[in-house]
Amino acid sequence: MRVVTDADIREHLSAADAVAWMREAILAAHEGRLHTPPRVYAELGDGNLIFTTGALTGEWYGYRSYDTFDTDPGSQLVVVHDWHSGAVRGVAVGNELGPRRVGAIGGVAVDALARKDATTLGLVGTGTQAWTQLWAISAVRPLASVAVFSRDIGRRNAFAARVSEELGLPATAVGSAREAVEDRDLVVLATSSPVPVIESEWIAPGTFVTTLGPKVVGRAEFGPDLIDRADLVVTDSVAQTHAYDPPFILAGTPQHDRLIGLGEVLTGTASGRTVVFCSVGLAGTEAYLLARLVDSAPWSSVR
Repeated sequence: MRVVTDADIREHLSAADAVAWMREAILAAHEGRLHTPPRVYAELGDGNLIFTTGALTGEWYGYRSYDTFDTDPGSQLVVVHDWHSGAVRGVAVGNELGPRRVGAIGGVAVDALARKDATTLGLVGTGTQAWTQLWAISAVRPLASVAVFSRDIGRRNAFAARVSEELGLPATAVGSAREAVEDRDLVVLATSSPVPVIESEWIAPGTFVTTLGPKVVGRAEFGPDLIDRADLVVTDSVAQTHAYDPPFILAGTPQHDRLIGLGEVLTGTASGRTVVFCSVGLAGTEAYLLARLVDSAPWSSVR
C-alpha cells in the first residue's frame, strides 16, 4: 500500500499527466468501463460525510470521502482497492488531489473543444479551483496572457503574481469581471457567487467558457442567457446534473436537453464554436487519478 500526501502531489503530479489520465477516465466512463454512481451523503448532526465512489472494471474500486463540517481546510481521503484481492493499493490524504483532478478535467475540455489558436484567458475567481484550472489549461494551450479578477484586490494581485512566478505566464490583475472576460479566447468562472458574475454579451463569439461554481436553481454564478449564447453545452457528467439537490440550474428547461457529455465529445460526435462547459466533477475520477499515481509513482516519500 502506498500513501500519497499533498506534498507528493504538488511535487510530482504534472499537469500534462493529470490531463492525460483524466481524458482516459472520461473515455472509460463513456464506454461503461468506469462506473461513476451518484454521491452518497451520510447526515451526522452538524454536518454530512460525503462519498464519491468509482470502479474501473477488472482493475480497482475506490472512493473519496469529505465532509461539510465547519473545518478549515479539513482533509479529504481517497482510497483505491485492488479489484481481485480487495487489498488497499493506495491512499491519498489531504486536499490537493480533488482540485487537481477537477482542473485536469477542465484541461481535457479545453483541449477537446477550445480553438487550437486560443492563447488569451480570463479568470473570475482566485481560489484553489481557479488555480488548478489554470495549471491544467496551461498544459494544453500556449497562453500568452491571463487576466484575473476577484472582488478582493489583494487576492487578485497575489494570484496574478503567483501565476507569473510559478507558471511563468504573463498575468494581470484587472478591475472588473467584464475586463477579465471580454474578448478572451478562454474564460474560467470559479467563484462561490450565488448570482451571475458576468453578462453573456461580454463573451465574444468563439469563446470557450468553463463554469465551476454554484449552478443550482436560485443560486448560480451564471445565468441561462449564457447557455443561450453557446453553440454547444457540455458537462463531464450529464447523470450528475439530474441528481442535483437543489435542482441543476437548467433542470426542467429545453436547455437541459442540449447538455451533452464530454465523453461524447472525445469520441468525435459533437462540436461547436462558442462552448460552455459545466464542470460537475465526474465521480470516480479522484480514485482513477490516485490509481494512476500509485502505478507510476517514482518518489521515495511514497510509502
